[in-house]
Amino acid sequence: MFWRKREDKAPALDSDSTSPPLRAASVDGAAMEDVEATMPEASIEEPTHSSSSAVPEDNEEAVAPVSNDFGAAQLEGRVIEAISTVFDPEIPVNIYELGLIYDIQIDGMSDVKINMTLTSPACPVAGSLPGDVQRVVENVEGVRGVDVELVWEPPWTPDRMSEAARLELGFM
Repeated sequence: MFWRKREDKAPALDSDSTSPPLRAASVDGAAMEDVEATMPEASIEEPTHSSSSAVPEDNEEAVAPVSNDFGAAQLEGRVIEAISTVFDPEIPVNIYELGLIYDIQIDGMSDVKINMTLTSPACPVAGSLPGDVQRVVENVEGVRGVDVELVWEPPWTPDRMSEAARLELGFM
């Protein structure tokens, strides 16, 4: 099947007029009424800058601060994606799906704080897993610094696993 470019063109608008009326159609295709569509005024605001400068030290890389919720959400998604590459060597499910990550906080300067736990205080990877998480998150583009804290409250239970992890491990 070939797609053809649509030949009919939208009416031209001059700068003094509003959008042309749109014709609403019923389900059977017959015209019902004209509907005036107007476009809301758009305004662009200049970003505000704080008086404190974020100048990196000699051994640090300059990272732009996260300036809005959308940027923070994108960064958090990349952090979660990175954490999802870390596995407990005894369990074939990543630690994010296992529910070992309790909290991820990202401040305005792209510093990431992660609270995580382990399946048990006697877990054989207790000494290495938090470091693995820190290393993968430090490599995420846009992250300035990472602090991983190992917490034991509340204790981990299998209820914290995602549905996918429960299926993988036969808990469902």
